[in-house]
Amino acid sequence: MELLSDPNIWIAFAMLTALEIVLGIDNIIFISILVGRLPPHLRDKARRVGLGFAMVSRLMLLFTLTWVMGLTADIFSVLGQGISGRDLVLLFGGLFLLYKASHEIFVEVEAREQHAPPATDTVAMKAAGSKLFWGIIGQIAIIDIVFSLDSVITAVGMVDQISVMVAAVVVSVGVMLVAAKPIGEFVDRHPSVKVLALAFLVMVGMALTAEAFDQEVPKGYIYAAMAFSLLVESLNIRSRAKRQALASASSKD
Repeated sequence: MELLSDPNIWIAFAMLTALEIVLGIDNIIFISILVGRLPPHLRDKARRVGLGFAMVSRLMLLFTLTWVMGLTADIFSVLGQGISGRDLVLLFGGLFLLYKASHEIFVEVEAREQHAPPATDTVAMKAAGSKLFWGIIGQIAIIDIVFSLDSVITAVGMVDQISVMVAAVVVSVGVMLVAAKPIGEFVDRHPSVKVLALAFLVMVGMALTAEAFDQEVPKGYIYAAMAFSLLVESLNIRSRAKRQALASASSKD
């Protein structure tokens, strides 16, 4: 009860929750893009399972704080550069994100028709959908661990009480769960936004890879660039919608 009556705890909780939500934006985008490849009836389930993995991985890391902080100790060095367990996780996670985002951009821009599911046998389609579902869940789980590690280390630096960290993680994942569906549907409706989001994930992958070698890239720069790009693209979307409305109105006349 002392924690609940301490205003400093509430301030720390609010700040940490906001930070967790901001740090979870790239996770939401990654999940939304992968889920968009699934049949419509599987998408909500995949979002819930993917964000469930995100929450579980964050909580597991929080309850193994000693091990997590031990990951920051150097394991070996390459050309005088110390490499820790955290660096390895960020490196492989960054490379995975670079590969996955680049592959998705290729599929979206060059090979969309090749990946369209054949509308033939219903049983075969269900089996293929189930296989794709678990393949996507596996990819989400991999990148969740990377994003969770960064998120938990940030949380440890901000707050001392683990109960506050747990509460902030649960609330932030709840907000992400609510936001994931409309974001996913918006990205699905606008292919240009999807390519833009994938380009954003390429930047995040590059930042994670650079961070693995102790080259800090402030995420504020990445988010600012992405916000500006989204603003420009929203103006393009509005312009296209107006042109389509005028074209349809003139065709009726």
